[in-house]
Amino acid sequence: MTNSKVLINITNLSKIYHTGGTQTKALKGIDLTISQGDYVTIQGPSGGGKSTLLSIIGLLDKATSGEYHISDVSVTKLSESQMAKVRNREIGFIFQDFNLIGDMTVSQNVELPLIYRGINKAIRKEKVAQVLNRVNMTERAHHLPNELSGGQQQRVAVARALVGSPTLLLADEPTGNLDSVNGDSVMQLLSELNEQGVTICMVTHDSRYAHLAKRTVNLFDGMVISNTVNINQDKAGQKQAEVNQQDVAELMPSKIQVGV
Repeated sequence: MTNSKVLINITNLSKIYHTGGTQTKALKGIDLTISQGDYVTIQGPSGGGKSTLLSIIGLLDKATSGEYHISDVSVTKLSESQMAKVRNREIGFIFQDFNLIGDMTVSQNVELPLIYRGINKAIRKEKVAQVLNRVNMTERAHHLPNELSGGQQQRVAVARALVGSPTLLLADEPTGNLDSVNGDSVMQLLSELNEQGVTICMVTHDSRYAHLAKRTVNLFDGMVISNTVNINQDKAGQKQAEVNQQDVAELMPSKIQVGV
């Protein structure tokens, strides 16, 4: 996107795991930027560093070295409590295995991130209703996860990720446990969300889905070997959806108050 705000800026990032006397370099000198309204897929063979990179972007793990900024804020300067607040308020997660709570209804699962934020019940209910409508799951609001198909469960997971209006949506193999029909449906939903202005970074092993994104980043042996702009003929000529600047929250220091 032209003149887009840079949300994620990673420079020379490395990650080393130590297990006993063994040292494993999972990431080696990664450079990556993700701008507002972008849709990036990360591909590569198993063990190439895809999930490690996504975990670091999502503040579920820390890099060993290098620089990582979210909206011009250095992550390395944040405390653990501040990182937790960023995760809850600014990043939405979609996982391969859905991670829904089995004894909670669809609405309750989607509402949970808002409860953690301390948002009052009336506003929570309104936001949940809006996001369930957005993913076409309103009629299943009072069902339990085991009463849904895999594709429906993943739509609920998408709704839960979106309910807090995150700056960035992270998806780790979101179609990995789905058949092709449900996988296609979830990927269509993600494409529609991106057209509406949602910024997405997704790990996928499926090249069909990778090329639905605007860019594909290929990792091999912990290094970026290509960063390619995708040409999607299905979307050629379509007008790029405008992103509402007010929907992109500044992370620091105004939104994060230590001890709150």
